[in-house]
Amino acid sequence: MRKQRFIALLSATALVTGIIVSIPVAANAAPACDGKSPIQTCVGATSDGAPYMMMVPANFGGTVALYSHGYRYNIDIPAGIPLIGGYKVTNTPEPVPNGNSAVAQYLFSQGIAVVGSGFARQGWNPDSAIATDVELIGVFKAQFPTTTKVIAWGSSLGAVITQGLAEKHPELISAAAPMCLADNVPAELTMAGDFLWGLKVLFDPTIKGGNYSAGAAGNAEAYGDLVKVFTVMGKLQASLTTNAWPDTSSPTGKALAAGGVPPRSALLLLGLMAGLPTQSAHFDSISGPAGALKLSFPLAISPALAILENGTNAAALAILATQDVELQSGGAIFDNTKTDYAARIENERVVFNAALSGNAVIDALLGAISPANPDAPRAVGSAAAIAKMNALHSNSGKINVPTILMTGVSDPITPAGASQRVVDAYAEQFAKEKTAAFAAYKTTKSYVPPVNKLLMLWNTTPGKGYTTFTDAGSPITTTPAATGTNHCNFTSAQLLVVAKSLVSAGATGKLPSGGAIVTAGRKAGNLVLDPEFHAPLLKYYNQ
Repeated sequence: MRKQRFIALLSATALVTGIIVSIPVAANAAPACDGKSPIQTCVGATSDGAPYMMMVPANFGGTVALYSHGYRYNIDIPAGIPLIGGYKVTNTPEPVPNGNSAVAQYLFSQGIAVVGSGFARQGWNPDSAIATDVELIGVFKAQFPTTTKVIAWGSSLGAVITQGLAEKHPELISAAAPMCLADNVPAELTMAGDFLWGLKVLFDPTIKGGNYSAGAAGNAEAYGDLVKVFTVMGKLQASLTTNAWPDTSSPTGKALAAGGVPPRSALLLLGLMAGLPTQSAHFDSISGPAGALKLSFPLAISPALAILENGTNAAALAILATQDVELQSGGAIFDNTKTDYAARIENERVVFNAALSGNAVIDALLGAISPANPDAPRAVGSAAAIAKMNALHSNSGKINVPTILMTGVSDPITPAGASQRVVDAYAEQFAKEKTAAFAAYKTTKSYVPPVNKLLMLWNTTPGKGYTTFTDAGSPITTTPAATGTNHCNFTSAQLLVVAKSLVSAGATGKLPSGGAIVTAGRKAGNLVLDPEFHAPLLKYYNQ
């Protein structure tokens, strides 16, 4: 167990293509095109300075696919920081997901052009990014006047941008595909902030955890928090063998340790109250090693190991994205002064009772993080800053054009509940459209039923369990992440299902349905259409 290592998840999420381009200095100038065949490449910058790339096949048939990339850090990460160190801020355009060659080849084979921007601002940027995409559509149409249709897709934060584009400007696009959709910023940062706050309160009170200073001082504080969090997570990993609490634990944490509370149970409770998935890249909460731990490992240990993997991602998100949004909002934006963590885990304390070590331990942990404990001060946000954060772009979930959603059921950064919120909103929207159709029938005597405009593809985890063990019974974490886990962890086959559905919907105005899409999802692997599946909404919504 001591030799298990973390997987650097965040550093591999939705960064850039391998294509480096020379961007014209003058923003808003006409694109510079190389005129090559069979693929012509054009580059330029929009009026806000956002670099873009267009790739147009010789058989261009009038449809262009606009891709919006996911969250990129807005500060450099020093090389010495574990897991994600060495990252440099980049605005390289990304016209297809992660430069996926199979996706690009398919689109080009259909005569479809691709376009993507690096955006003018990195970090949480939907407000500026949507405006950039709107302008970029106009630039492309001006350069290629035979354009007839635009289809839009994106991943993670890029999915927020794509959904926002469809909500604000449905007249510009024919179909949309938000993949591994992030929720609105208050919900996302509540999830991440709850977990980070819990780590600070129990395992290392020197973690700042928010309210970062401006400028270089704030960067240094964020870097320090990253090191502290990764260090704590490493110590918690080791504690699964030793049962020893980290030496950096708070007085409250040390009191819990003296009372016999396992650190794994404390870690799991923090993950549950934040709403993190209890299946992760290598831990399914189903499988156990041969021998004495066959049943107890999945029941009592595996959920905590899943939170160990997933929580590392959530805590890093909390630090970097919180600092980013605080700079935009002008102050502290995480506030849990009114959060009832006991209510948050009312159901989970039953389901995970064994892993949480029983009711007495659960009650002790809830007491430790309650407002009554002076050693666990709640985070107090700035009302003005929170108001500014809440004024940043948010999506309602309204569906205006044929839309394909795809998400992993155990994504730790953009939980499946973010897509579920859109599914729920559309169910209400569709019901209202049916009611309106019936009302119109009374007048026209002709019933025109509403057409379904939402296809939800759930990327599920392997059904039979996927945790593997050494002969000595230790879990193996060097294998590739399981399907349905990690952030935007899609195969080329799964991306192609979305791409083909998007192209079809853009051309016909209708989503694929019935056996054809079910079969396509099965063949791609672990993509299902299940109207009975309901992912829990983020804890921000008190569910």
